[in-house]
Parts: sequence; structure tokens; C-alpha cells
Amino acid sequence: MEKNGLDASTRSFVPDNLIRTLAIILVILLHAANTTLKASSVPESYWWTAVVYKSLALPCVPLFVMLSGALLLKRTKLDEPIRVFLKKRVSRLGLPIVFWSAVYLAWAFFVSQTPVTWENVERGILYSLFGGAYYHFWFIYLIVGIYLITPILRVIIAHGNMRVIRYLCLLWFVSVAVVPLIELATGHTLNPLAFVISGWEGYFIFGSYLKRVKVQSSILYGLLILGFVWTIFGTWLMNYPLSAMQRNNFFFDYLTANVIISSIALFLILLRFHRDWPGSNHAIASRIVQAISKNTLPIFLFHVIILESFERGFFGFTLSFTTLHPIIEIPLITVLTLFITLGLVLLMRKVPLLNKMIG
Repeated sequence: MEKNGLDASTRSFVPDNLIRTLAIILVILLHAANTTLKASSVPESYWWTAVVYKSLALPCVPLFVMLSGALLLKRTKLDEPIRVFLKKRVSRLGLPIVFWSAVYLAWAFFVSQTPVTWENVERGILYSLFGGAYYHFWFIYLIVGIYLITPILRVIIAHGNMRVIRYLCLLWFVSVAVVPLIELATGHTLNPLAFVISGWEGYFIFGSYLKRVKVQSSILYGLLILGFVWTIFGTWLMNYPLSAMQRNNFFFDYLTANVIISSIALFLILLRFHRDWPGSNHAIASRIVQAISKNTLPIFLFHVIILESFERGFFGFTLSFTTLHPIIEIPLITVLTLFITLGLVLLMRKVPLLNKMIG
């Protein structure tokens, strides 16, 4: 049931530290699971284990986008000049993008053992500029696009009543989630011109909208489980019998109904945590959460190098599905990658020049 405004705890606090921390953990978990899922030859039990882990991890990016919506689409920010807003974003992202793009360009040459010639470097720079330096850099372009549209959405959110915002969210959900399901079931494709809103902006708007919504905890946990089970069962239906040449990952898309449902449910569950969580009795956990939360950008950009170092044996041993069953390997490599990346980022923070460049 909706409320006209926020309750006292929600008005005063959005638990962004906890949401960011869980989101970046899920990002690493997803990338760890992808290594097994994308392998050309892997035992069936390994593949399905990775499917379960990836299903749990898929809300990662939606959590980041919804949190951005909750924080950036506040009515109190409506009067912020567009120039000031964009200047803040450029100062936040500009230098880290350049720095980490250069790092991953060098990493790509090292891993692939490509000859370092001017032609190859020039090609790599152009590819980094237009396509992203590495596979996970797509998220940076997504954030840039969201920042560019934020001043417009602020006006819509500030002056639109709950009915208008709810209609906007519903229109987006039908466009990105319901229509593809109908097309999957019937084989008939609807002309995409029927819907204008069909991208990630829906999650962004939902982040602002969900702060004003109250749903029973039992319903939220039910929806969360439904989304996870739907992803796993849907993937099973699309891939039975399993064929490495014809794997169908329809239900792994971030904009499918199953992922949207689980992401929204998880976001609302996390919003319910008290503003002082974990509190004085959990000081260590609180410091860890805050440290991870404050460094999600460099952790996100850096963690792939650590992950691939484990998989390629650069630490003196190999940690992948080839050496350990994914049921243990995937969470283990996730935890190790998280804390090694965090430790290295905190060390880089102590170097003034690097502190400004890493994000």
C-alpha cells in the first residue's frame, strides 16, 4: 500500500552504504559465475551451479541504478543548475575513466600477449573510447547516460503526482518486460515504436518512486524468491536439454520481468534497515560496509583484473572451475577478489596522486 509521504526513518535516511556494498558483492559474484557459464566445455552440473549463483547476483546493477535514482531525483535537488550538476559528475568520473581505461588497455595487451605497436595501441585507444576499455565498462556509459537525463527527470518527478510517476513506471515495465515475454511465447514481435521508454531509466525512476511505497515484508520476500526461482526455472526451460552451441540466456537480461521483480523486492527490503545499522554492537561490520561503500567505483573498475589473475594463475595458483567445483569456487573467488581489491584500493588511497585517479 502506498503512502503520501515517507515514514520518519525513510525521510531521514536511505541506507546507501548497505545497498552499495551488497551491489558490488553481487557484481563480483556475477562475473565469477560468468566464467563458468561462458566456458565452451563444462560439466552440466557446473553450468547449472553457475546459473543459480548468477540468478542470485542479477539485481547487482539494478540496485546501483535504483539507489542513484533515490539519491539524485530528490525534490530538494530540483533547483540545482544543470551546469553545476554535470560539473560534479565529470569531476567524479572523468579522471577515473581515463586512468582505468589506460590500465585495462595495458592489461589487455599483457593478457593477450598482443605486440605493443603504435597501430595496436591506436586501435586499442579508439576501441576504449567508443566501446569501453573492457567488458564491464558498459556500466560507465550507462551511468553517463543516466546523468545526462537526470535534470529532465528531476522536473518530471518534482511536478508529477504519484499517479503520473506510477503510470510512467508501469509503462516502462510493460515495454521492457511484458512485451518481450509475449514475443517469446507467441513468436510475434511488436513494433518497438509503440513504446518510447524502453531502457534503464525505468530503474532510475523506480528508485525515487519506491521510497514512497510501503509493502508488507512477507510480500517482498515472496517476490524476491519468485524472481530468483523464475530466473532459474526459466533458464532451465530455455536450455533443456543443455546444448553448449544453443544456450539461451533470455532470463539473464537485466530488463526481464524476473530480474525487475527480484531487484525491486531486494531494494525495498534493504530500504527497511534502520539508519544506524549495524550499530555499536557491530562496529567491525559497520566499518567494513562503509569502507566497501566508499570505494565501490574503484572496486568495480579494478576487480576484473584480480578475478582474471586467479583464473589465469597469476598468483601462483589457479582458482577456477577447472580446479574446484563451482559450488565452492564461485563464492570463494568472490570473497577473495572483493577483499584483495579493497585492500589494494585502500593502499592506493594513501598515494595522493592515485587517490585522485582511481575514483
